[in-house]
Amino acid sequence: MSTFMSAFASLVEQLADLLQPLFHASAAAAAIVLFTALVRLLVHPLSRASARGQRARAALQPQIAELRKKHGKDREKFQKALMELHAEEKVSPLSGCLPSLLQMPAFFLLYHLFSSSTIGGEANALLGHKLFAAPLGGRWADALGDGGVFGAQGLVYLALFAIVAAVAAFNYRRTKRMMATSAPVADGEQVPGLASVNKLMPFMSFFTLFTVAVVPLAAALYVVTSTTWSAVERAVLYRDMPGAGPATAALV
Repeated sequence: MSTFMSAFASLVEQLADLLQPLFHASAAAAAIVLFTALVRLLVHPLSRASARGQRARAALQPQIAELRKKHGKDREKFQKALMELHAEEKVSPLSGCLPSLLQMPAFFLLYHLFSSSTIGGEANALLGHKLFAAPLGGRWADALGDGGVFGAQGLVYLALFAIVAAVAAFNYRRTKRMMATSAPVADGEQVPGLASVNKLMPFMSFFTLFTVAVVPLAAALYVVTSTTWSAVERAVLYRDMPGAGPATAALV
């Protein structure tokens, strides 16, 4: 693990050296944004496949309505028939989770890298890098203790919070609209327990604010970049889905 982390730290430092002429003291922060973009590019084919899967699930709505009518209030039979329909049409109701799950290792790598004082038995030089005045290994609590909310470090976090809040508000409106127009599929009956998840789904983007506040700034940059990428990517990939039109127009 130590060797792997040393190699990852070296990769970040090399990217920072490459970007230093453009971003100067914030080159390491720019390297993290670039690393995030590369990860998202690698995952993009899965995101496209997920979009195709959601379109396929939307196309099954008439058949799902027939199954619901056929089985009436027998929830167990309805769920069994619905799962058989998904299997027959080769549609997975959980396929949209895969892109997010595959990004988690990259996040935890950055979290561990910028939470460790030593890497490979040597001092972690990356902790000396900053985004403007805020150290990449620092947290919002550290910024509050060094100048407060409107101090030099605090302003960096306020900017990140503003970006996350704007993206979350966009995702909230878009998710509510899409769920309203695809209620027969999104009511949770296709997968036991999914109804409660669907109720929380419009608010999940706002949870990112908490993540940004408690993780090292480097990991927070990954989260902010990835969340913004997701909003734009989904706006493009789902622009022809029912209910997506008005909400996505601003980003396309």
